[in-house]
Amino acid sequence: MEWDHIAGQLGTILGAPVRRETVAAREWEAWTGQAPGQALSRTAVQGQVLYFRLGGAEAGKLPVLSVEEVLVTPSERRLVEMLLEASDPWAAVAPPKAVHTMGEEERKAALVKDWILQHLENGETRADMPELLASQLALYAPKIPFLLYGDYSDTQTVTYMELKKLLESFFDAEIILIPLMEKEWLILGSESLLSESSGDEREDEVEESVEEALASICGGLYEMLSNEWVGECHVTIHYPMTPAKSLLTTVHEMREAIKLGKMYHLGSNLHLPWNMHMEKLLYAVPDNERTAFVEQVLRGIDHVLDAEMLSTLEQFFALDCNVSETAKKLYIHRNTLLYRLDKFKQETGKDVRTFSDAVLVKTALLLYKVTKRK
Repeated sequence: MEWDHIAGQLGTILGAPVRRETVAAREWEAWTGQAPGQALSRTAVQGQVLYFRLGGAEAGKLPVLSVEEVLVTPSERRLVEMLLEASDPWAAVAPPKAVHTMGEEERKAALVKDWILQHLENGETRADMPELLASQLALYAPKIPFLLYGDYSDTQTVTYMELKKLLESFFDAEIILIPLMEKEWLILGSESLLSESSGDEREDEVEESVEEALASICGGLYEMLSNEWVGECHVTIHYPMTPAKSLLTTVHEMREAIKLGKMYHLGSNLHLPWNMHMEKLLYAVPDNERTAFVEQVLRGIDHVLDAEMLSTLEQFFALDCNVSETAKKLYIHRNTLLYRLDKFKQETGKDVRTFSDAVLVKTALLLYKVTKRK
C-alpha cells in the first residue's frame, strides 16, 4: 500500500501537515483503552495529536498518520476514517458486521457525500476531488448528473439499494447513486445516455440540441419516479461533466435550480438550469424592490390576476406570445383569448402583445408569485 501517497492526499484534503509514523501496538491499545485481541480502533488521540491507524501490526508496530487534532474537524475526521477503511487491506481485522453495516457501494458513496457536504457547508463551490476519493467510484469518466429531491412524507423511507435498482432498471445501465441530505439524491449516469436519447431520431427529423436531449431524459426520469416511487419529487439535470473536477459546482447549480424552480414555478417538478437565468437574476433583488416593481407594473390588481388570467398569461409567454397557438393550448376561441388580453390591458395599461410590455409583465408575474407567498 502506498501510504506516503495517501498521506499526501490526506494532507491535501485536510489542508494541514500529515506525517507518517509507527506506534507500538501495545502503546496504541493503551491510548484507546482496548484489551489485547480486540479489533483495533481506527483513530487515537494522544496529547494534542490525532493519529490514524493505516493497517495491521507488523513486528509489534502499527503504521499511522499523525496530524494536529485542532486542525481537523469532526466531519473531516470521519471522512478520513472512511477513506482509510476503503484503502486498508487489513480492514478485515475489525468485526465484519461493524465494517459492512452498509453495502460496499453505499459506503463509497458516503465518502463522496461527506466531501461534497463539507465543502458546500464551508461555502466552497470549486475544488477538485482528491485522487484517493475520486478513484473509489471511478469519477474521472464523464457523467450526466441528476439531482433528485423526494417530496414524500416523513413517515416513508427509501433505501439506497431500492432506489439504485429502480434507477438502473430505468436507464438500463449502471449508475452511481450518492445520498446527500435527507430525501436528496445525486445520480450520475453514463454520458452514453445522450447518444441513446438521440439514436431513435429519423434522418428526416431535425437534430435536437443537447439541452433538448437532456430535458427529454430528465422528463422521462421524472415520469417514471412519479409513477413508480413512493411519492412526489423534484428533479433537475445538468450538462455532462467530469465529477472529479466539477462535482461541487454542478451540485451547487442543480440545488439552485430546484430552489428557484420551486419558488418561481409552482406546480412544476422539472427544473432545468438553462431555463433559470431570469429567476436567478431576480432572486438577487431585495424583497422591498421586488414588491415595489410588482406594484408599479401590475398596479395592485389582485382581483384580475385570478387562476384563469395567470394561466392565460403564462401560456401566452411560454408560446412566444403567439395568439393562435395559445388559444389552441388553452382550448378556447381566439376571440376569447383576445378578450382576456384586452381586459388585462385595460386594468394595467400593459399590452402583452408588444415586446416591451410582455417583458415587464413576465418579470412582474415571476416576482408576484414570490411576494404573494410572504
